[in-house]
Amino acid sequence: MLYIIGLGLADEKDVSVKGLEVIRKAERVYLEAYTAILLVDQKQLESYYGRSVILADREMVESQSDDILASAHEKDVAFLVVGDPFSATTHTDLALRCRQQDPPIPTRTLPNASILTAVGATGLSLYTFGQTVSMVFFTDSWKPSSFYDRIAENAGLGFHTLVLLDIKVKEPDLKAMARGKIIYEPPRFMTVAQCAGQMLEVEEERQQGVCGKEALAVGVARLGSEDQKIVAGTLEELAEADLGRPLHSLALCGKKMHEMEWEYVREFAVDQEKFDRIWKADYAGKG
Repeated sequence: MLYIIGLGLADEKDVSVKGLEVIRKAERVYLEAYTAILLVDQKQLESYYGRSVILADREMVESQSDDILASAHEKDVAFLVVGDPFSATTHTDLALRCRQQDPPIPTRTLPNASILTAVGATGLSLYTFGQTVSMVFFTDSWKPSSFYDRIAENAGLGFHTLVLLDIKVKEPDLKAMARGKIIYEPPRFMTVAQCAGQMLEVEEERQQGVCGKEALAVGVARLGSEDQKIVAGTLEELAEADLGRPLHSLALCGKKMHEMEWEYVREFAVDQEKFDRIWKADYAGKG
């Protein structure tokens, strides 16, 4: 059987007891290492699990999945995912490939905490989140803004928007590839400040009032860990905020932000007086 096991968000101890039992008895254990990262390294995981772990990068999962699934008809194989197994479509694709084998490979999923639910630690109600969007690193020649349309749709319904921030792990250096060399760029992880800055940049271009300077938002970093950080404020304020090491995410507040949500979130505000003034003027009574 192929077990797809969620590891949670922070460290090696977030795995479920059931998941740990599977990991310790499986023939092979793979760690998916590109849609998200834990806050501990591979050696720390292996020490806690009491066994070796094979890192599975994007190329292995998407192009060499047969290696992962080899002998899974007869033996147990564990595929470890940071967060919850089906928070990323990559893992759904792997499960589908198991179904397509002849004979099909049985699969079992062991869920865990995900940023999609952990964002509730901000005080924003999970019931009033709309579509989740992703924010990629802008370049001088590529600044995709399709996220803006999804946020606009959420905003039209008064919903919050969770923005997942870009992760660059084992990305090839395109200039080196052009010279026939395979060199990987250093890992990069988008910050809340970079995300807020890019949102403001696109708003400047679109001018629809979806994510302007005084739009309220909440930045989060390392949710689920002992040093998690939550900072609330305007997008302009968050564009200057430093939440420390990765991973970061951002939640843009919808106009239906309830009084109870406001009361909870304001404790994280950069400037409580300003946060309160904007909420009372633009958000209060809209829910």
